[in-house]
Amino acid sequence: MGKENALEKQRNIGIMAHIDAGKTTTTERILFYSGIVHRMGEVHDGNTVMDWMTQERERGITITSAAITCEWQGHSITIIDTPGHVDFTIEVERSLRVLDGAVAIFDAVGGVEPQSETVWHQADTYHVPRLAFVNKMDRLGADFFNVIAMMEQKFTTTPVAIQLPIGKEDSFAGVIDLIGLKAYQYDDESLGAKVEEIDIPEELREDAEHHRQTMLEAICDFDDDLMHQMLEEETISADLTYRALRNGVLQNLICPVLCGSAFKDKGVQQLLDAVIRFLPSPLDRGAIKGKDVAQKSELTRVPETQAPLAALVFKIAVDPHFGRLAFSRIYSGTLKLRDTVLNPRLDKKERIMRIFKMRSNKRKPQELARAGDIVALVGLKVTQTGDTLCSPKDPILFERMAFPDPVIFRSIEPKSTADEKKLAEALSRLQDEDPTCTITEDSETGQTLIAGMGELHLEILIDRLVKEFNVEALVGKPQVSFRETITASCRELFEFCQPIGGKTQYARFTLSLTPAAGKGTSFRDASPVDTPVPAAYREAVRQGIMESCSGGPLSGYPLTDIAISLVDISMREDDSTELAFKIAGATAFRDFCAQSQPALLEPLMSIEAVVPEDFVGTVINDLNGRRGRVQKISSRNNMQIINGESPLLEMFGYATALRSLTQGRAAYTMQFSRYEQTPAQIQEEILRKIGR
Repeated sequence: MGKENALEKQRNIGIMAHIDAGKTTTTERILFYSGIVHRMGEVHDGNTVMDWMTQERERGITITSAAITCEWQGHSITIIDTPGHVDFTIEVERSLRVLDGAVAIFDAVGGVEPQSETVWHQADTYHVPRLAFVNKMDRLGADFFNVIAMMEQKFTTTPVAIQLPIGKEDSFAGVIDLIGLKAYQYDDESLGAKVEEIDIPEELREDAEHHRQTMLEAICDFDDDLMHQMLEEETISADLTYRALRNGVLQNLICPVLCGSAFKDKGVQQLLDAVIRFLPSPLDRGAIKGKDVAQKSELTRVPETQAPLAALVFKIAVDPHFGRLAFSRIYSGTLKLRDTVLNPRLDKKERIMRIFKMRSNKRKPQELARAGDIVALVGLKVTQTGDTLCSPKDPILFERMAFPDPVIFRSIEPKSTADEKKLAEALSRLQDEDPTCTITEDSETGQTLIAGMGELHLEILIDRLVKEFNVEALVGKPQVSFRETITASCRELFEFCQPIGGKTQYARFTLSLTPAAGKGTSFRDASPVDTPVPAAYREAVRQGIMESCSGGPLSGYPLTDIAISLVDISMREDDSTELAFKIAGATAFRDFCAQSQPALLEPLMSIEAVVPEDFVGTVINDLNGRRGRVQKISSRNNMQIINGESPLLEMFGYATALRSLTQGRAAYTMQFSRYEQTPAQIQEEILRKIGR
């Protein structure tokens, strides 16, 4: 097989969805039907291939994205199964950054749930073409067309049904292919491996013809020949239909929708066929853009094995036998064992000691990796998540990934002095693996703080310390990561004149500080351009200010949402230095913030609770008692959906409380929304607790 042909027959896809929509179960069926495994595991039994971590098998959820490669219809498919829980959404983010396509799985009962929306919009960010698979068609309350209606309402991409279910709930028996107007049913004894093509049931034929016409009208704009056949009322060619669908998918304008029940072994083979037919190969995705090392001019790399090497490290993992594994997508060129590569961000060279194709947590050694491959590399000592690897002769720098700031933290310390070094090493490795896990030290208490995206995230991190790294630690209660801001504007002149190191240091400037809710902290040099002050001095003021943002005057939490302008600046020829302006910038900013009515900001969480109708009032009253706000109540089948917001400070232990209030019949999801000013009374209590 030629190299270009091999790329054409390659698919790098992700499986993404809300928690418990069936991602891992679907992936397990894919591996079974493609011959990778000979016995399917089940999430509830804790024996699936992709959920290999102890914590995943204990809780029945996916925590870390796992990669595996299988073969189908002469094509190679690398699959990354991603988590559905919002606390681990960074795993989805960094996987989508390097994937060519994705399969979005929706629960036929729940439809488009909160995390479904989150991962969909993440895929939008990286322009990843998608298919949709409406899973669990055998469940009570399953509604294929309701899921499509929710997709139309919530997403900009147009969903296009290319299948219809035969029956639903207990009577779900198979699927109708609207392209070829044929039906499929599945043999239970072979666990769905044997698929029988049958005639469309007579009672569904008219419905199938109607929805086929709807599908053709939605896709005919993507192929002129198909449009011509429709206008001339000719027999519609299946090949042209496939081509039009593929064109629409590659342009990210349509999303073909399929259906099935992975747990009942129905519909997965047709999903694999659709992956091959409609999702892009590395060649379809085309050249990837980057910049030169100085980040001034744009460069591109095409997916060819003979092109200069260019790869992106999207994940770091620690292997018990080989140490650091750097999961990398090869965009161009060929990488061989013992090759020397350049990390242009650090301007450091690294040696590739081993190359692995991953099968979940198992490794298959490779002699080389080519354009289009996703592999794990051993030997990278300083490279981190988001770094570029390239040929030293042809450097290129890809855009790094942005990671959200953690919103919750706990203090952690070793149980004994003998564990100090082990704990420090283990925390460093956790931080290396997970960019949303941060380790800091409280400057006042000297305590080590571990921060993450939610209670479950921290719980998993701490559990891994004990079970993976054999470290015993004392852990404090979860605490909220607050921020500080200002609530009043300030414009002041600041003059700095002090002897430092036997020399007078002088700086003089005027700063303007203005509240900028939700916009982060920004600095603008608005001083007159004809002022004879070197650019280095102005930059020193900015550096001093930005460094001072790490701790505010009220509580020492980081400052944010402030628009800072350098209005005027002057100097003395003999006494002014960069050091003087940097110190002055830091000092002036701290003083002016203290004068500008500083206030605490607390993280506000978006909440969606799925509640039986009998308990709606009880749940709303409880949410109100947590300083929450109900924004919308809607119905979904026989359940009520409560959407609202509440401060994270009030939401600790909510999972237990909600179970207690609803006899265990409700469920909820919660994710960070934004920072909002803390009420004065709550602010006083917080400051009193931390001794301010």
